[in-house]
Amino acid sequence: MTAAPSTTRVAAVGAGRMGQGIALAFAYCGHSVSLVDLKPRSVEELSRLGQSAQSNLRRDLEFLASVDALAGGDVDVFLQRIRFVSEEHAAEAIAQADVLFESVPETMEAKRVGLGAISAFAHREALIASTTSTFDANVLAGLVTYPERFANAHWLNPAHLMPLVEVSPCAATDRLQRERLLDLLESIGKVPVVCKSSPGYIVPRIQALAMNEAARMVEEGVASAQDIDTAVRVGFGLRFAVLGLLEFIDWGGGDILYYASRNLAANLDPARFSAPSIVERNMHEGRRGLCDGEGFFDYRERDVERYRRERLAAFVALLRHRNLMPTPCVRQTDIT
Repeated sequence: MTAAPSTTRVAAVGAGRMGQGIALAFAYCGHSVSLVDLKPRSVEELSRLGQSAQSNLRRDLEFLASVDALAGGDVDVFLQRIRFVSEEHAAEAIAQADVLFESVPETMEAKRVGLGAISAFAHREALIASTTSTFDANVLAGLVTYPERFANAHWLNPAHLMPLVEVSPCAATDRLQRERLLDLLESIGKVPVVCKSSPGYIVPRIQALAMNEAARMVEEGVASAQDIDTAVRVGFGLRFAVLGLLEFIDWGGGDILYYASRNLAANLDPARFSAPSIVERNMHEGRRGLCDGEGFFDYRERDVERYRRERLAAFVALLRHRNLMPTPCVRQTDIT
């Protein structure tokens, strides 16, 4: 992990829940952060927004203290690292920042205003990242001066707790600036992944399919909402906390997915359940996964038995953590 320079000055431009979460993530790791509101407001509106932001941040920090996730549990020390900045002083705060995260609402007009203000006031070397979950990074890059310093960083909510950040460079993003952003995120304990600017990125695209299918099963009367969610929590979710989806395909064999998909496609809906061509191609070319030594990943140079044990040990540890590991029964008659 590469440590971020201690002089890195961070601004979250947009004072809603995403901006607050980003500010908290950096404050938690020792950074001073400006939480910038760009909207002109009356004195009363500004006071309410500032108090609301302060209340939300204090509540989140007090929760972390309650679960022993704050060193010393001193909420005020961490809270003082975040400075709420009104529209009147936004230009100064933006100009002082080395890294700026645009976190305004998901409308093109709001993005135009937010990225326009950042471009107008940020210094030439400042790194700029949007946090959009909707817009193409290449489209937003057109709103930024010097787009080589721009990329998208899609944080998952709650931003201060979720490790993953999906980074999408635009076509103009400079390689060194991309690495700078990745290093900064890693330095505060995040796990960044890089993906192209594609609708839904990675997690939202996968979870939209899963959530819609869960809702559809309730609609069809397949199972109750409670039983479906129990199945997800103690079945689906547990496995994929240890094995990634593609790794899981390799673990069981791509041929299993291929034939299961054919059955579901024939009996439910071809549009939803037909396997993509890469699954069939891998199967016919002898890349079914662990059994062939190749699949989505290459296992030919790995100690496969050790790999299996490590993954299964992680799974058992997770089961124990969730109090889901059965207690072994030893009978007196078993003891000789």
